[in-house]
Amino acid sequence: MTTTTARRVRSGLVPSAALAVLAVLATGCGTHRAGHGAPANGPSGTTAATPGKPVDFRCPREDPGPTPSATASDPATPPTDHYAENHGFMVPIALHGQARCDGLAAVRRIRQALEPLRRRGDFDPAGTREALVRLGYSSDSVRAHQSGATGVGFLVDAHSMCLEGTLNSAGTEVDAFGGYPDGTACEPPSGGH
Repeated sequence: MTTTTARRVRSGLVPSAALAVLAVLATGCGTHRAGHGAPANGPSGTTAATPGKPVDFRCPREDPGPTPSATASDPATPPTDHYAENHGFMVPIALHGQARCDGLAAVRRIRQALEPLRRRGDFDPAGTREALVRLGYSSDSVRAHQSGATGVGFLVDAHSMCLEGTLNSAGTEVDAFGGYPDGTACEPPSGGH
């Protein structure tokens, strides 16, 4: 009886112990990715971290409204049709966490720097490029080109993010993003599969 009882206890404990250890190990896996959460001295995230889903929080000086979240154009969200799937390489990678806040701050700085040009009606690519370089971006990372009859398009490769936009009489539009899924950095890809 002792041998039978000992076998039953051991056979019952070994699988239970192994499952308990696996459960403890799996609990911590995938819940935090380096660089994708709130900074140690920043605001605490109100959204719980889940595997594969980036965490966003309200950034300083951000307009009030709902806390941003992953969108349908975010590469983390699988496309629902073949056209979107086949052209997903052309969709810029969204910024999340502190990188998103850094992007919003860069967008504000660029708008402020280009506003005097817009008010003067100065839509020369060279002037736009100079204003962006004065913000501290290296001259080889800033590109500006004529966009339509009275506008300038620009692209800044800031190494940690891409800043792309247009300057015209209607205003300054600027977007911050993390590059493209196919690894072309800030340059829009020319082809995919």
